[in-house]
Amino acid sequence: MSSGLLFISVINRSIKPLKHYFWTSILFWLLAIAPAQASLVLRIAIQEGAKEVKVGSSTNATIRDGAGRAIGELQPTKGFVAELKSGKVALANWVSGQMWIEPKGEGYVWIGDQWYRGRTHIIPSKSGVTAINYIDIEQYLYSVIGAEMNGNWPQAALKAQAVAARSYALNKRQENSNNFYDLGNDQLWQVYQGIKTESPGTYAAVDATKGQVLTYNGQIILALFHSSSGGHTENVEDVWSNPLPYLRAVPDFDQDAPVYEWTESFTQAELKQRISGVGNIISMTPQTTTPHNSVITIKVLGDAGVKTLQGTDITAALGLKSTRFIVSPNKDEGQQIPSSFKITGKGFGHAVGMSQWGAYNLARNGYNYQQILLYYYQGANLARIDVR
Repeated sequence: MSSGLLFISVINRSIKPLKHYFWTSILFWLLAIAPAQASLVLRIAIQEGAKEVKVGSSTNATIRDGAGRAIGELQPTKGFVAELKSGKVALANWVSGQMWIEPKGEGYVWIGDQWYRGRTHIIPSKSGVTAINYIDIEQYLYSVIGAEMNGNWPQAALKAQAVAARSYALNKRQENSNNFYDLGNDQLWQVYQGIKTESPGTYAAVDATKGQVLTYNGQIILALFHSSSGGHTENVEDVWSNPLPYLRAVPDFDQDAPVYEWTESFTQAELKQRISGVGNIISMTPQTTTPHNSVITIKVLGDAGVKTLQGTDITAALGLKSTRFIVSPNKDEGQQIPSSFKITGKGFGHAVGMSQWGAYNLARNGYNYQQILLYYYQGANLARIDVR
């Protein structure tokens, strides 16, 4: 968050219980005073260390150098390439230590292969150039919500996603931002694809929850979320090492999700290509699991060796939707080496925090976004930031 004074006032507000769970929420309204800043701007790295980056603008755009001086103007809808030249950024006939592209009016910027709101900052790096989108956090969320959820989903689910995504972004911004950018734009952060994922549904959800975040002990939480847990979410420390009191395992409501249960099949040849060093695979046996049956480690036994791998290594190698799976060999009677394996799993994602399909089903059953959030983030409080 921006630096400044922080004022907190408390409003008691009762929340309808969800199934057998009950809570009373305390709504904190956090006011962050920053006189020189009217809105909170995020710096999103769209392309990092690229050999070249395609850039442009939908309207006339001013090009500025690192000192803010205007050095040129881009014509609308024309593509340009930014690249590294003698340690500086080169764009058409302009060369500078760094560059800004600022559209006029209500224009958008083109970065790589997408249109984005805001403006573009291009800086040199050792391997090329990095293009960073400077974007108001609420406009950023217009896109993120549509990339993470279907914009036609119930508003309660979309609002819950908006608050979770806003909290996640600000938590990451505080913990991980560097001198140049705050967040990336892929699944390691949050998926951000510019204006193509915006919709009336995402506008309504973001606007209705403007500035709202989740807090615990007065700090914005790491509001992790995932597609579907397969019936029960996980305690964060059972999946990763750092325990957080608000990321507790709870029963999920995702039973009719299309990814609630899934099956994948692999031939022996396919497995040998993806898991090396053990020869023909005889068995894959989980060694340690979480209390809700997500695989932490798994032993892969082959006719030429044995490996113990992380569950996440297997999901990455085989392209599985989650680590909550069981493996069944297919082999003829008397055959030692199976010809193929069937993997049956549940859920999609890491199963920590809010389940998006669970939120969808709760919303369809009449629960509001506050109830959804405070169910999946146990003990958290709903709060509002206001940057002035």
